[in-house]
Amino acid sequence: MRRNTEITFGIILVVLVLAAVIVFPLDNGYLFKKPVQYGIDLKSGTEIVFKADLSQVPEGDRTSAMNADVTSITQRVDVLGVTNPVIQRQGADRIRVQLPNITDIEKAKAVIGQTTILEFGELATDDNDTDIRPEWKNAYGNWKPAYGMLNGEKKALTSAYFNQNTYVNTDNLGSLLLIFSWNSDGSVLSKEITTRLYNNKNAQLGIFSGSSALKGDDGQPIAPRVNGIITDRGEISGLSRAEATQLSALLNLGRIPVPLSPEYSHVISPASGANFINLALKATVIALILVILFMCIYYKLPGVLASLALIIYALVNLAIYKLLPVTLTLAGIGGFVASLGMAVDANILIFERMKEELRAGRTVGAAIEAGFKRAWSAIWDCNFTTFIACGIMYWLGSSVAASSLVTGFALTLFIGVALSMITAITVTRTFLRMFIGTSLAQKTSLFTVIGGK
Repeated sequence: MRRNTEITFGIILVVLVLAAVIVFPLDNGYLFKKPVQYGIDLKSGTEIVFKADLSQVPEGDRTSAMNADVTSITQRVDVLGVTNPVIQRQGADRIRVQLPNITDIEKAKAVIGQTTILEFGELATDDNDTDIRPEWKNAYGNWKPAYGMLNGEKKALTSAYFNQNTYVNTDNLGSLLLIFSWNSDGSVLSKEITTRLYNNKNAQLGIFSGSSALKGDDGQPIAPRVNGIITDRGEISGLSRAEATQLSALLNLGRIPVPLSPEYSHVISPASGANFINLALKATVIALILVILFMCIYYKLPGVLASLALIIYALVNLAIYKLLPVTLTLAGIGGFVASLGMAVDANILIFERMKEELRAGRTVGAAIEAGFKRAWSAIWDCNFTTFIACGIMYWLGSSVAASSLVTGFALTLFIGVALSMITAITVTRTFLRMFIGTSLAQKTSLFTVIGGK
């Protein structure tokens, strides 16, 4: 058994070193270079709650319509370049969107809440379709929808006819090109409209979102000139990389089927986020120190060994958070701190059982083995009920209540409790076994609690 204990001890040391180089430094670990992911309540970011207008949606279709909105918003968030966004349904008609590191709340609202597809327009002059009234006005003049005939009906050209495979490329001279293609219906409309505009002295084709024109980096409306007849495939030149990239993303976005309006928004500044992180780290360190002090003072040598196991537990726990990754919110850190206290529950059950075995006259080695063996059923029962509670909380937070605070707490608590079982049964047990056969094992006073015999 001594040989197996030494091997296990070596494995524990390797795991400890690996966890340490993954965790430190917190913002970019030496191994895998992964930072700790913080939620917007611990870092700068924006939270927006959108309310959906379901008045025109049949009762039986509302759930699928809301799910489609969530999918579309997820696509649109990619335009903002957000890492680890949180997009959740909240109740029957609301969607909560959390965007870490985004503080331009108006831009976020504009991109996410855009409910209309992009529309194309042509300048309203005296020589084209005077029966169509202008809908937009900008620096270039008055614009009206670009219409064409499709299956005998007049249809406006919109991004609904785009194939969602738009991308940015360069020509032989290195100039940026936005490459796009139409579906079969869009090809028919595009051919008629671009033929008309091309024959009208290379007239412009405006691009509009809702009631306003899309604008470029210079603040001017994006309205490329039609230099040829476009059927199924075309290109737009003269855009900057930022303009081309954003326009490409917008053209590839799915339409939000249910109109959304911002109901609540909140921005956390970088300074406030940094302060929250510092306070959370202090609370975690204080909790760890208090637990260690209690274990060392009350349980003496086993308490010291359990404290070492607790430090290993904390490092491995943080390494798991980085590797998954787990986005830490204030509630998530609360779950981690709670798991620190619960991590010693198993050790306490084992040590109390060891104390009873020592009182019964067993040797230290026999008391250690009996303590772990006979306390296991109680440890498993306690932790299993916690797993059930975590599962229920996660389900409620991800579906019914739609709260990232609840899911964050449930996830970190679940990981912590599961890991605490492993560290108590494996790490603490290995440490105690290392003392069997040494002179310290003969001093039973080191293995009894305060006031114990």
